[in-house]
Amino acid sequence: MSDLINASICVTDIPKSKIKLAENGKKYMNITIATRREPDKYENTHTVFMSQTKEEREAGTGRIYIGSGKGFDFTPAATTPESVDQMPVASDTDDLPF
Repeated sequence: MSDLINASICVTDIPKSKIKLAENGKKYMNITIATRREPDKYENTHTVFMSQTKEEREAGTGRIYIGSGKGFDFTPAATTPESVDQMPVASDTDDLPF
């Protein structure tokens, strides 16, 4: 599972009726980010769409897609004998304690 999803949304595709004004004067909208079954041709692993109400889902209203993104995994790759063989040779080893 990704720790971070970097996404891009198209703000011109957001219906104005989905933008809500909160008591604090800020504007909000609900979105859903879903994992794609297969990455798209740009290697995006996630899709972003406007969240639907229960009534919209029950009525079969189509989703409003507004963007996509990629998940990132920051887990370092394990060192293997093959990866060590591909590392450059250390030029100065005089400071080694052995």
